Amino acid sequence: MAPGVTLKDPYLESRLYGARSVAALIVILLLMTVLIARYTSLQIDQYEDYITQSEKNRVQLQPVPPKRGLIYDRNGVLLAENRPSFDLALVIERVENLDETLALLREVVSVSEADVERFKRLVKGRRPYEVVPLRFRLSEEEIARISVNSYRLPGVEIAGRLVRHYREPEVFAHVLGYVGRMSESDAENLDPVNYRGTHYVGKIGLEKHYEALLHGKVGYQNVETNAHGRVLRVLERSDPLPGADISLQLDARVQRAAVAALGERRGAVVAIDPADGGVIALVSNPGFNSNLFVNGIGSKAYSELRNSPDKPLFNRAVQGQYPPGSTLKPVLALAGLHHGAVNAVSTVYDPGYFQLPGVEHKYRDWKQHGSSVDLMMSMEQSCDVYYYDLAHRLGIDNIHSFADQFGLGQKTNLDITAERPGLLPSREWKRRVHQAPWYPGETVILGIGQGYMLATPLQLAQLSATLASRGKRFQPRLLRAVNGEPMDPIPLPAVEIAPEHWTLVHQSMRAVVHGARGTANRIRDGLEYEIAGKTGTAQVVGIAQDAKYDADAISERHRDHGLFVSFAPFDAPRIAVAVLLENGEHGAWAAPIARAVIDEYLRETTL
Repeated sequence: MAPGVTLKDPYLESRLYGARSVAALIVILLLMTVLIARYTSLQIDQYEDYITQSEKNRVQLQPVPPKRGLIYDRNGVLLAENRPSFDLALVIERVENLDETLALLREVVSVSEADVERFKRLVKGRRPYEVVPLRFRLSEEEIARISVNSYRLPGVEIAGRLVRHYREPEVFAHVLGYVGRMSESDAENLDPVNYRGTHYVGKIGLEKHYEALLHGKVGYQNVETNAHGRVLRVLERSDPLPGADISLQLDARVQRAAVAALGERRGAVVAIDPADGGVIALVSNPGFNSNLFVNGIGSKAYSELRNSPDKPLFNRAVQGQYPPGSTLKPVLALAGLHHGAVNAVSTVYDPGYFQLPGVEHKYRDWKQHGSSVDLMMSMEQSCDVYYYDLAHRLGIDNIHSFADQFGLGQKTNLDITAERPGLLPSREWKRRVHQAPWYPGETVILGIGQGYMLATPLQLAQLSATLASRGKRFQPRLLRAVNGEPMDPIPLPAVEIAPEHWTLVHQSMRAVVHGARGTANRIRDGLEYEIAGKTGTAQVVGIAQDAKYDADAISERHRDHGLFVSFAPFDAPRIAVAVLLENGEHGAWAAPIARAVIDEYLRETTL
């Protein structure tokens, strides 16, 4: 054996390997024992605790409601926005005992029976892991109280959201409408998927009409939560699509001017652009605070509004149906010229009344002219006898077919809710509704816009716009643009008559304001432009044959309505206005309101 070489010892190596193997086996056995013991503890001793937590510690699909679109006027003035608010909400699957939790919450913050009833209705349509609101718009003090008691309130959350807010709620209440809490009937008519997580929808007005545009599209996120319901992380998110921002034809400054001009008086004002049918102003007075309805108005406040004799919730501009009175006379004059019943120089003698041949009944004029009256004078001084005679000459069939072209007796299809159609009577209508024939006397009183005929202020504004544009007609519209994309006007069939007939009627309407004896000539002082208009008085209660109207002897709410239709500037009309003053007695009192609206609009457009 060479020097320096060590021989292997197989016996020693075998013993060393065996010792190491035994040691490794002992360690493995010890570790297995510890693992088995831990498994036993988790699976048997602590099974109930951990099985409950593991069920709650899972991935949840949460809806992410979209941001509601904003509403602007034609000049970019913000009318409806969204403001942050905080709600008290519950996740049912994390609430150990719902009744006990509700009782405890009532000790911490104010929760009414109505809140609880609404909450329980909402729970029925929601999944166990979804957040269901109980109380809306918590104060900072209430938020603090809930936070301090959160350890006693498992499943209770403070949920942040955006709430609709109207910057000038009483000025735009009737036209914008309002959003409110979603009811069961709302939910039945809406897409349950797209409205998952949404608690508010448009209830009336433009908010309801354009609900689909303003709402947007719901988003979703997958989140992992712990046993206490706290979100640990967002695994996946699909962002919601916000509602469209819309711009309206409304002009906020003109709307305010109309409200200010009406003051405390009941009535309505509608202004339209004759060039495209855009509604510049739509006011019903008195109004109401639309912000009160967003989170649920109290029963006392609602009862005051509902039971008020002034009917602030009633939209007079589109729902009020009134006899048009003498504001119908321009249409009758055009019909007479078109059918050859009158011309520019034909006259009618006015003794202060009109009688049908062989009939003793006298149809009275509002004043006794005692002279021959032509078309110009009849319009300027609003001579009833002239139009009694003209209506008799035309007959009900010609009047109905001609007035129908102006949209009377039918909805304008304005993009708003609850519009009424008014009434343009005919032989067929009376036979169908009253099972009676049409009588000549009914034609006579139709000549001054009385009898069965009814029109909304919106229809009268559209009539004024049609007069201003010499027969060109457009569907009235509130919507101007969606996300900055302008909407095209919607043309309607035109009223086709000879140009000279339009000119004559325009001149006669100009005389109403600028003529020496015009019924609205009080508003001409200081005018820097010319207005064409027509006053009207609509009778509310009947007056006996030989009696005289005495406003002092009649209760205020039974007095005549005052109306005024107009357009300006006379030579190139840019605005048409209709004003109704409930129990305003005479159209001369409505005319200054129209002038205030026109002044503001023309002042603004020339700045």
